[in-house]
Amino acid sequence: MELRQLRYFVTVAEELHFGRAAERLHIVQPAVSQQVRRLERSLGVPLFDRTTRSVSLTEAGQRFLPHARAVLSAADRAADSVSSFRPAGAAVRLGTSEGLGDRLDAFLRAFARLAPSASLELLHAPTLQRLQRVRDGSLDATIVRGSWPSSGLDFTPLWMDEVLVALPASHPLASSPAVPFASLASLPARLSPPSRNHPLYDLVMSSCREAGFEPVLGKEFTTAQDTLGTLGFGRPHWTVFYRAHANLLPVPGVVFRPLRDPSPRMQTYLATPSDRRLTPELVALIEAARESAAD
Repeated sequence: MELRQLRYFVTVAEELHFGRAAERLHIVQPAVSQQVRRLERSLGVPLFDRTTRSVSLTEAGQRFLPHARAVLSAADRAADSVSSFRPAGAAVRLGTSEGLGDRLDAFLRAFARLAPSASLELLHAPTLQRLQRVRDGSLDATIVRGSWPSSGLDFTPLWMDEVLVALPASHPLASSPAVPFASLASLPARLSPPSRNHPLYDLVMSSCREAGFEPVLGKEFTTAQDTLGTLGFGRPHWTVFYRAHANLLPVPGVVFRPLRDPSPRMQTYLATPSDRRLTPELVALIEAARESAAD
């Protein structure tokens, strides 16, 4: 039995709705449902009656609720007893993704306003390394695009990133305000391999199949500079960039265009440790990210 399971259970019991409970907890709904089911399995009894229209406490849930609240209250008192020892202006260590662009600028402004006494340390590393560092405590949180292994982590949805196609400026498709996905079928695609970026790779592949074709895969995407240099002056091919990243990359010989039929989007999350209490600085971090997304 874990404290987060008790916290999730109490929140669902108060809301009698898994979606609203997830919003209060700043995490995605599947994580709430999963942890409540684990708690039920460890106790050996169902705590909620669930239908497609309603959620209600079972008799066992009603008996368990006051005890769960008491445990959480005791845990909060224990944490409060040492809260005064937290150094003023504590540094928050945040992992970042490549090419956040003006998203990151808006985020930093919002965080400075919401937590003026805290400092923010930004660290960049491959996604899987950043997620592991959140688990082991060497990072407080990280921004990630797409879905990754969630063990030991909570994921707060932030914003949706539009995915653009990058094309040679000399190609006929470059004159289109938006490029139909199916029109890319005859051109080789240069993508990051799934071992490096499986969410984006899977999104592009599924979009191609939705458009009715299997992409011709060319050389792997290496770095933005090298890939775009080859794209502008080599044989015609295409790749993809998030709009926020593309805005930072005016490259001679290359254009970025929206895609349609389908128009792919990637969900961005803030990953935080699920086994540690949210500090005021982390709460401010989540709110800052949401504000910047809304802007």
